[in-house]
This record gives sequence, C-alpha cells and structure tokens, in this order.
Amino acid sequence: MRKSLIIFDMDGTLVDSSRTIANAINYVRERIYLPPMDPELIIRKINDHHLNPAQYFYKTDHFEADHETWFSEYYTKNHEKELILYDGILEMLQDLKAQGSKLAVATNAYRGSTIESLTHLGISDFFDTIACYDDVAHGKPYPDMLLEILEVLDIQKEAALFVGDGSRDEMAAQRAGVDYLMVNWGFSDHKKAVRSVDALRQILADN
Repeated sequence: MRKSLIIFDMDGTLVDSSRTIANAINYVRERIYLPPMDPELIIRKINDHHLNPAQYFYKTDHFEADHETWFSEYYTKNHEKELILYDGILEMLQDLKAQGSKLAVATNAYRGSTIESLTHLGISDFFDTIACYDDVAHGKPYPDMLLEILEVLDIQKEAALFVGDGSRDEMAAQRAGVDYLMVNWGFSDHKKAVRSVDALRQILADN
C-alpha cells in the first residue's frame, strides 16, 4: 500500500540540533547548580528510552516548569546560529510534496521551539500538521503524537510511515501500529538503519 502520509521526527532526523540541545541542557544544569555534562554524552543519551531524562540530566523525577523555561530561553536565543538542516532534507521534502504526500512532524520538543526551528530553517510550510511534547498527554515512546496526527489528518495508520532516529521513535510507531524507518545520521547508530538522506529520499520516492 502506498503511504500517503510521511511523519518525521525532528531532532536528529530532519534537523541537526545536537549542539543546541547539549548546550540548552547544560544551560539548565547551570541554573540548578549542576556541573556541565560532556556534550557527546548528552547526545548519546537523548534517545535512550531506558532512562528517565529528567532524572538523568537534572537529578529530579520529572521536568519542572523552570526546566522548560530555561531550555526554551537558550533555544530561542541560539537556534539561528546553531541549527542546520541535514544535507538533502530540503530537496527530499520538495520531492514528497510534489508527488502529493501529506507530511507531518512528531517531536518530543516543545511546540514553541519546534515552530521556531522549522520556521528559521524555512521548512515549516511543508508540514500539514505537527505534534509536540506539550500537545499530548505522553511524549514518545508513547503513541499519542502519531495517533493525534492520524486523527487530525483523517488518515488510516496503514497509510502512514514514521521516519525517526531512535528507539523512542520506533516504540511509538509500534504502539501506534504505524510502519517505521530508522535513520542513523543523527543521534542513532543503529546498524540496520538507513544510512544517508539520499538513500531515504530514494526509498520514499519508490514508496
């Protein structure tokens, strides 16, 4: 069955935000009197579904309002100089829209920073809808975002494909009953993942 809807994770899939995420987490840590973490370690742990990220990064059971405020503060001030699209992403999105695909984003980022990122990078208009961490009851690896997108666009799960870069994305897809493709140019090193944007572009073109 041809997939009429392609859903993308944002960070590590469409957008190279590794520098901004690591710096924003350390910005929050500084304000709660924790020492900075190695940026490479932060990036390795971002998609690890085995850990509680609030506990791991901020030594607390859950994210608090101040954490969101400070993270967003750093993100807003620095995204224009630190975020970049992975090579080939723009052309891939153009191809998909030209062939009539519906496109969406499902991200564990907050809506404010997501809109800032997609707008700054010039790709926000490609997406028919987005679902963010603060739009649903539970972020990935729960299926809430994907189910929300399917409902908003009135598309059956069999007609959708989710493209992401980590185990949280994969688990969300499985729980939503949506087909999944893993990529590994972002925060993942999965050996069986799609290894380049050009390869993904060809897979989606042939879909």
